[in-house]
Amino acid sequence: MELRSLRYFWTVAEEHSISKAAAVLNITQPTLSRQMQDLESELGTELFYRENKGIVLTEEGIFLKNRAEDILSLTNKTQQEFEDKKHQALKGHITIGCVEADNSDTLAMILEEMVNDHPNVTFHIVSGIGSEISEMLEKGLVDIAILIEPIATDKYEKIPLPRPERWGLLVSNDSALKGQSSIIPENLKDTKLLMSRRQENQNMIAKWGQTRVEDLQIIGTYNLVFNIFSLVQNNVGSAVVIEGVTRNRKLDNLAFIPFKPELYTHCVLVWKKK
Repeated sequence: MELRSLRYFWTVAEEHSISKAAAVLNITQPTLSRQMQDLESELGTELFYRENKGIVLTEEGIFLKNRAEDILSLTNKTQQEFEDKKHQALKGHITIGCVEADNSDTLAMILEEMVNDHPNVTFHIVSGIGSEISEMLEKGLVDIAILIEPIATDKYEKIPLPRPERWGLLVSNDSALKGQSSIIPENLKDTKLLMSRRQENQNMIAKWGQTRVEDLQIIGTYNLVFNIFSLVQNNVGSAVVIEGVTRNRKLDNLAFIPFKPELYTHCVLVWKKK
């Protein structure tokens, strides 16, 4: 006797109807009727009969329904216990790629919870720019990644992280822009810019500035933001950055000035589909 047959019979007994039980089980009525006939043939007894009000269990049917409840309950409990054991015994190593952003704190909270729940899981964090982390994810060198929009995520499953990232300019105290409360699109036209080499970023800033990438004065590009602090300090150019990369850093002679209208993007937690 198969567990599936017991589950089918128990559902018929609960619903008092072949058609209703078939709908609950998401199978066709003829298929369920045939399964019940096969079960009765296997047991060599009649389990129910039909009346105007629906299915009525025979004495043998009542006995089997009671036994089926016990067997199915024990089966479900056993399956759950194995699931719990798998959950408790989760172990292994995970490599996480992460861009520099305000959401680094979010990653820390995620990892804190993971380590508490799964003490046998270890991790390694790789920092870099979005294009580098994406390439590593594609090659399987990292398992999951935190990337900052804009980025093509068609190939990935993704979960947006809650904290938005605000964009602006990192300027030196000697910059003509120093002291402004915000950067407007007109300011970009006469500003020497240091930007991420990612084309998506450059397109986004050009769109915000209502201009073309070719018309921006991009004098240099960078991969990791700490490489350009000294360049900004020496007034070589002003850097397009998110505010999060300036937090918790001692930035002498530097100031972050947000864009106006404000420009926000989100970090996303991504992993390869399938």
